[in-house]
Amino acid sequence: MSLAEHPLRKYTRPHVKKTTTCPGCGNGIVAQAILWAIDELNREEGLSMDDFVFVSGIGCSAWIPSPLFAADTLHTTHGRPIAFATGVKLGLPRQKVLVASGDGDLAAIGGNHLIHAARRNIDLTVVMVNNGIYGMTGGQTAPTTPRGLNTITSPYGTMEPEFNVAAMVAAAGAPYVARWTTYHPRQLKRAIKKGIQKQGFSFIEAISQCPVQYGRVSKLGRATAILEHFRDHSLKLAKAREMSEEELAGKITVGEFCDRQAPELASQWSELRARLGKEQG
Repeated sequence: MSLAEHPLRKYTRPHVKKTTTCPGCGNGIVAQAILWAIDELNREEGLSMDDFVFVSGIGCSAWIPSPLFAADTLHTTHGRPIAFATGVKLGLPRQKVLVASGDGDLAAIGGNHLIHAARRNIDLTVVMVNNGIYGMTGGQTAPTTPRGLNTITSPYGTMEPEFNVAAMVAAAGAPYVARWTTYHPRQLKRAIKKGIQKQGFSFIEAISQCPVQYGRVSKLGRATAILEHFRDHSLKLAKAREMSEEELAGKITVGEFCDRQAPELASQWSELRARLGKEQG
């Protein structure tokens, strides 16, 4: 199939280079999962790219929507995509607002924005690409780096435990939280689609390969080896809940962490504005 014939081609800008990522990077898989989800919503519900605003921060994964997607995109400052996205949603409540960025951007410098957006339950869909390392800046330890991994900032091994971001977001109150890996593109697509449809804050964590940085320091090497690692070490959430911490060591828990209903912030703001408008004549 040529590029011109690709069914997702209509959702991308024709003049933009199709990828800015390194060979083997998982960002392309995540980008396709997002666009496949939108394509299904286009056919089933009539949603188009005009109905979306895509927001990203700084890092390799921030280049997924901007400037590739043929839609309104905001490429914002480091750690602040959720803050920008909150403003977009409150100002344009009818738009679907999707944030796509990395674990360093969203879980480190942007961690408080993530926690409070989940707590407030504002109608955003956040896709966090987690490659377990700071890839763009040379391979430094990230909050998601597994304990014991040698990086350029932890040459004797990372001493801190890795951040279970999906569990934290679920605990903060988000209505929908899921985690999949790039070895599971269909499940990832379905989770993103469900997140877009969900009324409220949705968080989808995509565990992804970074062969250039993570592959080097972990000794896993090539992208195919990392994908095989995802395949062999992924564990469904239902089974994981029956296992001890010792048994779960080195495993990747995948599935839906929560799927529930809660009052949504932007809708409450719209209702308040309408009520105050009537009261003031």
